[in-house]
Amino acid sequence: MTKLSLTLACTASDRTRPVLDGRVAVPGVDFVTLPGEPEDIFRRALRDRAFDVCELSMGSHIVTTARGDSAYVGVPAFPSRAFRHSAVYIRTDRGIAGPGDLAGRTVGVPEYQQTAALWVRGILREHCGVDTRGVAWRTGGERVPISLPGGLDVRPLGEDLQAALAAGRLDAMIAPRPPAAFEDRGAPVGRLWPDHRAEEVAWHRATGFFPIMHCLAVRRDVAERHPWLPVELFRAFARARAIALEELRLVNVLRVSLPWAAAAFEEQAAIMGGDPWPYGFARNRGEIGAMVRFAAADGLVAGPIPPEALFHPSTLAEAG
Repeated sequence: MTKLSLTLACTASDRTRPVLDGRVAVPGVDFVTLPGEPEDIFRRALRDRAFDVCELSMGSHIVTTARGDSAYVGVPAFPSRAFRHSAVYIRTDRGIAGPGDLAGRTVGVPEYQQTAALWVRGILREHCGVDTRGVAWRTGGERVPISLPGGLDVRPLGEDLQAALAAGRLDAMIAPRPPAAFEDRGAPVGRLWPDHRAEEVAWHRATGFFPIMHCLAVRRDVAERHPWLPVELFRAFARARAIALEELRLVNVLRVSLPWAAAAFEEQAAIMGGDPWPYGFARNRGEIGAMVRFAAADGLVAGPIPPEALFHPSTLAEAG
């Protein structure tokens, strides 16, 4: 039987490489693999519908699904998760001593809909008591157009965000990658939470969340033609994740270039339990619901949507 030839665009990581390199197969499918960086993948997927299967920003997926124009349907495999207390950078010469001091400030974000920014605003609002609607948000642009209600101060900055932070035209910035001024110490820039790991561990213990950044997604027309595909994709990526986690336990020859990888794995397990990277809808329903709630509070969606609406129905019962 002739196999389907499908494009697959995702970031190469220990969790995706077993699919990208063919160790884990999807029955009936030959992939044309297109590994790349998230920003390019998301832009091409959302603007051009360029891929049959891809990694997709959860923030953008929530926005497009809620307004009914999403070209993709999600699969509850989450190849990117990251704690984001570390992603908030501040000018250290502005008297910002804690989260509450961001009120009334001007804060840069690469995109207002960006998932990292969605999580940070949710944390500031629900765990730190910051009125995020009282912050002036300055963006580098949006990968897809967004429509926001009145009362929000959100607009493009019109210049490079990192340069504006370094020059003092921003008070703070949310950035998944450290800005140059922080790395080269070329300006008074530091982290809002200097001991961000302690903050992240405490927040994880309080919420149980390990912030989902991206999900796997299938273009809707592909899923409609091949309704068996989403669940097979979920199972394949779940197997790939299991391989990655098992390799972290191997100590005869370290599979990752971290001298104390085994000790780090044990410490992670002590904090987060035996399944630190959960796939599957049911296990993550509360966290996905929080993301939808954050998006509504941010004005990104008109109102809450059922978390189930983000994913193909065939995948909802899969446990991962």
